Amino acid sequence: MPDTATRLSHVLVADDEPHIGRIIKMKLEQGPFKVSLAYDGEEALELINSDEGVDLALLDLMMPKLSGLDVLRKVREQERFKSLPCIILTAGGDAKHERDALALGATQFLTKPFSPKKLYALVARLTGAPDEPGMSGE
Repeated sequence: MPDTATRLSHVLVADDEPHIGRIIKMKLEQGPFKVSLAYDGEEALELINSDEGVDLALLDLMMPKLSGLDVLRKVREQERFKSLPCIILTAGGDAKHERDALALGATQFLTKPFSPKKLYALVARLTGAPDEPGMSGE
């Protein structure tokens, strides 16, 4: 159980492959993170816009309804989300996708497969959390 004095950073993981979301969720929840999962772009956008607030969004590039780039575009159109860290994840990313993502304001562009440990370190850096989770392993 996390120390009540420690605020959990809320991370949204949007990926239409449930096992990817679960792996990321398990890894991040080893540290000071609360993780919400979304399985399509519309659900991701609803969670970002909810009253609960999100501190960082991990968006899969290819999702049903809205792509990760569509979600990123809609998020960046809102002034209150101009500085929300958004990481685009993709299995089939190419240089054009990466350029498009960065032009839309993506904080980072990661290609699958990725190291859960390295992803944790990146999320921790972007949210100001400690670099190492409570337990090690990938």
